[in-house]
Amino acid sequence: MFKNYIKIAWRNIWNSKIFSAINIISLAIGFSASFVIGLMVYYDFTFDDFHKNANNIYRIKTVFNSPEGTYGNAGVSIPLHQVVKEEIADVEQATTLYTGSFINVKNTENGIIFKEPEYTVFTDPEYFDVFQYNWLAGSPQTSLGGPNKVVLTQARAEKYFPNIPAENLIGKQLVYNDSILVEVSGIVANFTKRTDFIFEEFFSLETAKATDMSDQVFNDNWGSTSNSSQLFVRINKKTPYVLQKKLNDIAAAHESDYNKQMNIQRLFKLQPLKELHFDQELGIFSFTEYTSNKSAIWGLSIIAVFLLLLGCVNFINLNTAQATQRAKEIGIRKTLGSSKKQLVMQFMGETLVLTILSAIISILLSYWLLKVFSDFIPAGLSFSVFKEPLVLVCGVLLILFVTLLSGVYPSIVLTRFKPVRVLKNQVTTAPGKAGLRKFLTVFQFTIAQGFLIATLLVSKQTRFLMQSDMGFRTQAIGYVQAPWSYRGFDKNLVLYNKLKRIPAIDKISMGGMPPASNSTHSSGVNFMNGDREINTEIEFLYGDSAYLNIYEIPLLAGRLPLNDTIKELVINETALNALGFQDSEKALGQILKVEDDYRIVGVMKDFNQRSLRSGINPMALTGDTYRKDWPRFRDIHIMLPSAGSGQLQNTITQIEKAYNEVFPGENFEMHFVDESIKRFYQSESRLSTLLNWAMGLSILICSLGLLGLVLYTINRRTKEIGIRKVLGASLAQLNLLLCKDFLVLVLIAFVIAAPIAGWLLNEWLQDFAYRTELSWWVFALSAIGMLVFSTILISFRTIKTALKNPVNSLRTE
Repeated sequence: MFKNYIKIAWRNIWNSKIFSAINIISLAIGFSASFVIGLMVYYDFTFDDFHKNANNIYRIKTVFNSPEGTYGNAGVSIPLHQVVKEEIADVEQATTLYTGSFINVKNTENGIIFKEPEYTVFTDPEYFDVFQYNWLAGSPQTSLGGPNKVVLTQARAEKYFPNIPAENLIGKQLVYNDSILVEVSGIVANFTKRTDFIFEEFFSLETAKATDMSDQVFNDNWGSTSNSSQLFVRINKKTPYVLQKKLNDIAAAHESDYNKQMNIQRLFKLQPLKELHFDQELGIFSFTEYTSNKSAIWGLSIIAVFLLLLGCVNFINLNTAQATQRAKEIGIRKTLGSSKKQLVMQFMGETLVLTILSAIISILLSYWLLKVFSDFIPAGLSFSVFKEPLVLVCGVLLILFVTLLSGVYPSIVLTRFKPVRVLKNQVTTAPGKAGLRKFLTVFQFTIAQGFLIATLLVSKQTRFLMQSDMGFRTQAIGYVQAPWSYRGFDKNLVLYNKLKRIPAIDKISMGGMPPASNSTHSSGVNFMNGDREINTEIEFLYGDSAYLNIYEIPLLAGRLPLNDTIKELVINETALNALGFQDSEKALGQILKVEDDYRIVGVMKDFNQRSLRSGINPMALTGDTYRKDWPRFRDIHIMLPSAGSGQLQNTITQIEKAYNEVFPGENFEMHFVDESIKRFYQSESRLSTLLNWAMGLSILICSLGLLGLVLYTINRRTKEIGIRKVLGASLAQLNLLLCKDFLVLVLIAFVIAAPIAGWLLNEWLQDFAYRTELSWWVFALSAIGMLVFSTILISFRTIKTALKNPVNSLRTE
């Protein structure tokens, strides 16, 4: 019986090649979008879900509530670690993590040196209780029990000690930073499942005492918070709310005088392990390159659902439209004894065959889409995820769901025909069925219009962001950074002097990061403006006397800081207003209390420190005061020749040569300010690209469905067209007759889509401090574009039919 259903289904599919092709292509597009986006959702939501008791593991983070707003830190104060371990019974286990870095590591047996080992962490034995590893050698209880101990992952052990079994590595020695002798005390297998805990070397906390991080790791100051110092706890599932209250009490008991003075409230918050992968604000660890945007993932899921629904709508529309053409077949089958159940099974079989064919094609499309969207898709996501059991089960369930969604209603419609009326050729399409087709067509074009409006506006906003003036020069400026392995100012000064001698370099400056950067330092500032005490937060830039000049940031009043012996500041206009000054000149000479007293010597024009999503914050430039603080004077900023001058590449080559002379063996990397600015808007650019694809695919599916309905309509009205032509109807009149019904549906779809899309996009624009207007032409262009496109698509078929000989049209059954 089943074999017969499949054979009949294949025969009917083959007999209706055009309609079958439209259905298959529409569903294949919807399936491929669902598969790819489904893989992305599955990939991101399964990070670190394999840990034992994963639902009971939390990170404790720090949140600050200040008059300027709320901000956070992934780390906590070091003393909290011990308090949580010793005083809170609700915590089953707690572990301290302190991410660190080393300049190099040497194998003492063969003398091979490895530079800047990545993914190193100082931790305690409890780490291996909270996060359980497969131990190849050593013991989780004792491996980190003393100073100068390190546990290596299998991959890192094979790198340092190739071809040596894990059990023979215990007791082997490594030298870090040319002076710290460390003994290998354990080997663990690398995690094979998706994880953000990609540590390769685990050092005992006591080992940190021999490094320059000793003061940070063993800092007992409750007022100090660093994202390098993180605390993870495993708790009883019934106690998170109880623990949160205790953490609030601890935070209040140890609030610093500075925070009280600045009206800042510090809180310690529990953050579930499963939420870490989606924390784009605080991130995970300093080396973490990728965190997912949960809102974007859900947005993509909605797009996939819409595209799949569009394909299903095409299937329902075309199958119900063809109902009258299959009426005689149904009537004969009923006369010969077929039951309604058998007929439904037959039509569901046809739907299943079409759906499976679509799914097979979509797998090939998905493979192609994964390559096309490689910039948007996480690096670890590949086609191999399809092999995971849960993904396969979800794929099968999706095929069955689409089969039911697409096939049930057409099957019911087709099996309702009465055999007597069918065989007497008295079957007509019921008004209700035509109404459903119109509703579904409007639904399709509403989605397509929504995507089109969104695409136009997001592209407009992205162009606005890219082309807006940041308030400083961004073109033809590059910067190089001294490598971390050369901790000190002297080498950087040598490079600076070498670069100054390159003829093509007109301007050069030494300091911290560029004016707009994700890496900023801020501090609370206290100022007495007459009788009024003002506390505010100010972000600091570090640069020499040429810094403002090279970035063409105007100085509105005063002068630049003089030298490295006097603590002076140049503040921006926003800081000027925050401190209560109406006149720039009146601010000059005033003293601000930061860590020490700083004198205001200048006022610079406002500029944007970050992307245009956020407004301008109070800011200050400090001069050479921090010159000896190497991390804050690590960058050399260079005004480069323009790309059209023909000197750019030669200048970069000379810069690289000078860099290699000063820092031999280090990798040279030139950063460009304009490219850094573009990276601010990667999410908007990606959203624009994805919407372009969503718009294109939705319009393609709608076009296929519209084309199918036009073909069906023309087939039904061929004789009518012939009669009208004989009676003198012109080509334009015939085209208008056939087009108007469809164009009215497209127009209704626009009327529905425009206010919904407008409201959603206006909400999206509110996230930007600087935004484009919700222009009327975006909506007008969408409506006109869709109407013109639909007219061309419909006219292509209607004109071809209208040009036929009316004699042939009149003979049509």
